[in-house]
Amino acid sequence: MFNAVFDHYTIKVKNLEESAAFYSDILKLSPIENRTEKPHIRWFSLGEDRELHLVKGETEGIQTNIGIHIALRLKDFDVFLAHLEENDITPHNSKAKPNATTVRADGINQVYFQDPDGYWIEVNDAV
Repeated sequence: MFNAVFDHYTIKVKNLEESAAFYSDILKLSPIENRTEKPHIRWFSLGEDRELHLVKGETEGIQTNIGIHIALRLKDFDVFLAHLEENDITPHNSKAKPNATTVRADGINQVYFQDPDGYWIEVNDAV
């Protein structure tokens, strides 16, 4: 019998330096050792032995929409919203309406925004 668990999420990015700076500066993800040792790949910790892998490569043809996103949770949701504003990142609600957030039926706050390559990210306060 086996038990599969989440390990990592990989996305292709046009500009590795710009994307790495975004995930480090905006989401405060910590860079971790890239065990592939390939220079076109960066790894970041998502906590609890989970990882985000950025791979420099062709992104043409990759389609993104808000329904396909990575979701991260944190405390201090309002502080994070202010951080987005300070960095000129437009918050969206779950319907992709700009300058809005969502409160789920269970009271969890959510905000959505895009990284430099257009990938959608959700941040919520389900802590």
